Amino acid sequence: MVEATQERESRPAVADEIFGDRLDSADEYVTILSEEGVLRGLIGPSEPARLWSRHVLNSAVLGEAIDPDLRVVDIGSGAGFPGIPLAIARPDLDVVLVEPLLRRTTFLDEVVERLSLSNVSVVRGRAEEKPVIAVAGGADVVTSRAVAPLDRLARWSAPLIRVGGRLVALKGRSAADEITEHAAAASRVGLRDLAVHEVGVGLIDPPSIVLTATRVETEDDRRAAKRAARRQKRKS
Repeated sequence: MVEATQERESRPAVADEIFGDRLDSADEYVTILSEEGVLRGLIGPSEPARLWSRHVLNSAVLGEAIDPDLRVVDIGSGAGFPGIPLAIARPDLDVVLVEPLLRRTTFLDEVVERLSLSNVSVVRGRAEEKPVIAVAGGADVVTSRAVAPLDRLARWSAPLIRVGGRLVALKGRSAADEITEHAAAASRVGLRDLAVHEVGVGLIDPPSIVLTATRVETEDDRRAAKRAARRQKRKS
């Protein structure tokens, strides 16, 4: 048994409100992380002492920024943040976890099976790779948590988001500064109307900070549509 599991954080009372009748699944996920997650080097040995407050609840409240019944692609999922807590709290969402490292995708597949998360699938690869875009593209929402600064995050996320869809990324206190610094880079790949919001207000302290943007059509999109139309015309 890993020493850190002896320091596992008690479940906060607010978890019942956030997860409802799926609280048992959230509990089991925390247990898996506290044991297997530490053993396999997916989280640090000190993290079980703050899994609920720093990671699980922080991720689950992201659902406040996402409309019902949407397809969500979570890039750089790692040990499952924010995608797995989000999928547990919001069973109406179709969640795709994208992660490049085999040992992590193996862990994610095991978690999905163990928790019987029928609304979750796992894709191995980098978000910007064409095979991943082919499988996971056209998302209503792309999420992430502490993956990269906005300029790189926008470049990786935008190809996966349908026109009219949204980026909903968990960020830190510097989120507004990232918008100031990288708004032009985000705009070049079709992400506009950048804004910062708090979610989980009144539930968790501090609330989670979310950076959002809307995907608009770009010249690259228009060229791609014309190429697709020409191909379709040749086939007909």
